[in-house]
Amino acid sequence: MTARETVRIAAIGDLHCTKNPQSLQGIFAQAGSLADVLALCGDLTDFGTPEEAHVLVRELSAAKMPVVAVLGNHDFESDKADEIAKILSEGGVRVLDGDSCEFHGVGFAGVKGFCGGFGNHALGPWGETMIKRFVREAVDEALKLETALARLRTAHRIALLHYAPIQDTVEGEPVEVYPFLGSSRLEEPLSRYPVSAVFHGHAHRGQLEGRTRSGVPVYNVARPLLERSFPDRPPFRVLEIPNDVAKPGPRESYEAVRHG
Repeated sequence: MTARETVRIAAIGDLHCTKNPQSLQGIFAQAGSLADVLALCGDLTDFGTPEEAHVLVRELSAAKMPVVAVLGNHDFESDKADEIAKILSEGGVRVLDGDSCEFHGVGFAGVKGFCGGFGNHALGPWGETMIKRFVREAVDEALKLETALARLRTAHRIALLHYAPIQDTVEGEPVEVYPFLGSSRLEEPLSRYPVSAVFHGHAHRGQLEGRTRSGVPVYNVARPLLERSFPDRPPFRVLEIPNDVAKPGPRESYEAVRHG
């Protein structure tokens, strides 16, 4: 799509769409009136069934704008993730899994991500084969994210994840579950490539915002968190990239985040 002088991105995760969803069309219609692109950050379905994916596609018809998404852990529950991605793609959703796309001159790179913990407390690849496989999954997701970011030639990149890349946005959850909410391995590609913002979900009781060590803003857009934090507003965040941002220029971090 052609570049615009101002691009507004509405982001939400953890929709947990069921066979009988409530109020999703209203949310998507509001997003469509306030933004140019809708970004979905995983757990799009509740039990990972094709039936739920078909319902979500029907609900998304109210959005009337481009939709880009990554899957979450719930979307894998019934071992139908590939089918879910196909249903969403056929319904007009650009599903990212280690790849990238461009809307209105802004690049999007996305992966589901994985868990493993943060910083010095991250799980290491040592010991049993199963532990090594577990860590390998997080490493592979980080490599996929790096590949997706590297493919983009846009001046500004948005990273979409389900799992958190930093600890700051999961704080508020029980400390015992931190290792299952994200991995700092996902942060590494975000420091090697110019990224304007990162959106993720999964941490329903985490924090709304944080930053990577290199200063990239990270937004937790889990629907339950947004509903609890802003009960009088629709449960999505809108990142507005001002007029001078959609044009080629030096990397900057943008905090012009508002709610509908």
